[in-house]
Amino acid sequence: MQSERIITIDAVQKDCLQKILVQSPTLTSNEVNWNAIRFFYHRQPAHEIPECSFAQHLISIYLGCFQARRMVNGHWHDDCYTSGDIGIFPANQIAPKSQCDRQAAFITLFLETRFFEQVAWESVDVSKIEIIPRFKLRDPLIQQIGLELKRELESGGIDSRLYAESMATALSVHLISRYASRDRQYELVNYTDGLSKYKLRQIIAYINEQIDRSISLAELADVVQMSPHYFASLFKQSTGLTPHQYVTKCRLERAKKLLARGDLSIVEACHQVGYQSQSHFTRVFRQHLGITPKAYKNSL
Repeated sequence: MQSERIITIDAVQKDCLQKILVQSPTLTSNEVNWNAIRFFYHRQPAHEIPECSFAQHLISIYLGCFQARRMVNGHWHDDCYTSGDIGIFPANQIAPKSQCDRQAAFITLFLETRFFEQVAWESVDVSKIEIIPRFKLRDPLIQQIGLELKRELESGGIDSRLYAESMATALSVHLISRYASRDRQYELVNYTDGLSKYKLRQIIAYINEQIDRSISLAELADVVQMSPHYFASLFKQSTGLTPHQYVTKCRLERAKKLLARGDLSIVEACHQVGYQSQSHFTRVFRQHLGITPKAYKNSL
């Protein structure tokens, strides 16, 4: 009898997960143009996932308790999952058939292979690197990355793409460091020299000129003709901040100056520094400065 055809899931395709899951995700990055990493948050009833493969590296972050069964070498294997457990499924490898016995909440991150391979090449000087599949592990950093991406999507931040690309870089380096094939020793490259003074001035000027709109990591890297990972590493060496942190700092400094003028409303100041949502602007302002924009304006 002919074996069943293996389903391939490509996160670039709309509704790709409907091939294997019962319900559509309740939160996705589909509408915000994240390319390096794609995010899906699910609340699924009891379900069965057929044998399949993924076009990207898949990281699942489980946020509840459930019993799972997995078909390995023709036999079912049972396991109990709790909140914080994580699964890693490398691209283009067959993931086994599995079952979930109850409603479960989880995050799936799809990490683009080209992006990952570029980070690998610049981090350990290899273009191809094998990630070991893991059905169940605990990793607080991966869990934090998933939850932070969820918060970023929920808040609708202007720099969500820049933030997502920064998180994709951090996740890639972490996977290379912790979950690469053990039959090879990979020594991560450390960047210590930072950007040249000219390139640092160039990128800071560009950020200040574009402060009223969304900026991507790839766009910033292109200004100084570097790859995103190499640029992000050197930029942090030079400033002590990630590109996303630095752009946020610049937005808030500009916002403080606009509010101090007295002739602009909070909404007008919010829009001039690139925030489309006043509520998000207020949240970021208070998070970083310990005061709301209204309280800051009234204190002047």
